[in-house]
Amino acid sequence: MPPKPASNPPAVVDLTSSDDDEPAANTVSNKLASNSQTRLQERRGSSTPVLLSISDDKAADSRCFWKAGNFDVGLTARPIPAADGELEHARVHPKFLHSNATSHKWALGAIAELLDNAVDEIHNGATFVKVDKVDIMKDNSPALLFHDDGGGMDPDGIRKCMSLGYSSKKSNTTIGQYGNGFKTSTMRLGADAIVFTRAIHGGTATQSVGLLSYTFLRMTGQDDVIVPMIDFDISGHWAEPIINGSQDDWSSNLKTILEWSPFASKEDLLIQFEDIGRHGTKVIIFNLWLNDEGIYELNFDDDDEDIRLRDEANQGGLRKLRKSVAELQSHISYRIRYSLRAYISILYLKRFTNFNIILRGKPVEQRCIADDLKYSKVVIYKPQIPIAKEVSVDTTIGFIKEAPGLGVCGFNVYHKNRLIMPFWKVTGDGSSRGLGVVGVLEANFLEPVHDKQGFERSSAYIRLETRLKQMVMEYWRSCCHLVGHNPPGIHNLQKDRANSQASIRPAANIQNKMAKEQYDGLPKGSNDALNTTQDSDVSGKSFVDRICEENIELFMRCEEHAKNEIELQELVDSLEKELKEAKRKHARLLLAVEAKRKQKNVN
Repeated sequence: MPPKPASNPPAVVDLTSSDDDEPAANTVSNKLASNSQTRLQERRGSSTPVLLSISDDKAADSRCFWKAGNFDVGLTARPIPAADGELEHARVHPKFLHSNATSHKWALGAIAELLDNAVDEIHNGATFVKVDKVDIMKDNSPALLFHDDGGGMDPDGIRKCMSLGYSSKKSNTTIGQYGNGFKTSTMRLGADAIVFTRAIHGGTATQSVGLLSYTFLRMTGQDDVIVPMIDFDISGHWAEPIINGSQDDWSSNLKTILEWSPFASKEDLLIQFEDIGRHGTKVIIFNLWLNDEGIYELNFDDDDEDIRLRDEANQGGLRKLRKSVAELQSHISYRIRYSLRAYISILYLKRFTNFNIILRGKPVEQRCIADDLKYSKVVIYKPQIPIAKEVSVDTTIGFIKEAPGLGVCGFNVYHKNRLIMPFWKVTGDGSSRGLGVVGVLEANFLEPVHDKQGFERSSAYIRLETRLKQMVMEYWRSCCHLVGHNPPGIHNLQKDRANSQASIRPAANIQNKMAKEQYDGLPKGSNDALNTTQDSDVSGKSFVDRICEENIELFMRCEEHAKNEIELQELVDSLEKELKEAKRKHARLLLAVEAKRKQKNVN
């Protein structure tokens, strides 16, 4: 049967920005993408890519993520001017794929980004996402697999997925929002990624394959990011190629995919769809990055049910650890640094009901940190943000089960159910206050940074940090004795009592008499100051603690004044608006009265 023509976007696209609200811009982008493939063939004189020679040292560096961007930049040919009536083509150099991926400093954060995409598919009926290691038959190397049974992507959807800055996630509940996560996360984990997806949209069932290959772009000397894609219509009894442009274009894309992917034939590609079902998506990331020692950054060998970061897991070496250090490294706050299973277990605040994250064949058991706290309480925080509806945040705070033996502390801050900042320590280093105190809250009023490993340092963020410090101090003062700590000031109070008992009574009487005489001789204000100083000494608070508490109180008072100032300004603006409206009404009335007066004079 002849291939099926379609009016879908071309099979080769450029990673340029797009927008939901500008379909005309998408059409222009599609035309540019089609021209890009034509120009690629014109530069070489044929559709066969020209391989560039790379020295052994540079080849080794190209497998290490933090060195993979170090290759010469140059145009493969003189830029070809746009045809009449077309917009100029804005190129995105392949090096941008690498520099864009460096926003992920942490490989597990990149994996979490891909999990977010699968979790967002729950509203499309997704019930699972699988994360596993697969072996590439071509070179017997490991690859990373992500497979979900969500709604999948049609030919237009996969092109949006592989375009920079495009996001169709407008809901308040979806995690992704920037439209950049797929590119940054896949390129952070490996040099190449191939996507298989099936979808049913508008009664038409389709399947598509797309290849995002940094290796292909670098080795063939591209000066533009080109993503070969092929599509099939599977509404009938067999898969019919969907032709965008010409048959030669489709065949050229298939040839490029087979040459630079782990699959050697079209049949091998189609086999990958067998376990996807009617709809879903499978992403295979291959040519995984190496560390500085030339070993795979991801460790699949130490635990058959986990994926670990090799460098983080190996910290501490083979030497025998002290008991306290061993206990710390076994705690979840430490294990999330290197264990994907541990990290995923606390990655989402609310437990899923009909959705499983399956890591290397075994579902991940979700855990809520708040459920593991003892002597916990809920503190309500109302952030001051410029929105009409008042926001209230429930913050659960308590001691970890291992307190006081383990000094883990900090707040686990979530955003739209997703963990952004695990065990964020808000108290100062070197202070024993707050050790063992852990909190959990969902701060949807803050804005996460692009890699979802922190928040933008806005005024709302700074106010939250200050309030959490105050929260820790208040909880510590009221509850630290429950886990065996002395309440603040008790040590100094006991010391004062011991000194007073050990002192000689006659000497104490003489000192008291002299002190009374000096006290009586001082001005009234000085007596008050002395009393204040003595009271402060008895309270047992150090000078630094008193200053910190005073700073927090002053800051909160300042915030209250700022809030009042905003309210007063809003009142002033409202009154000015009413005054302007009253003046307009007055002017209209004057005109009406003047018109009636003139009409009366005429009559």
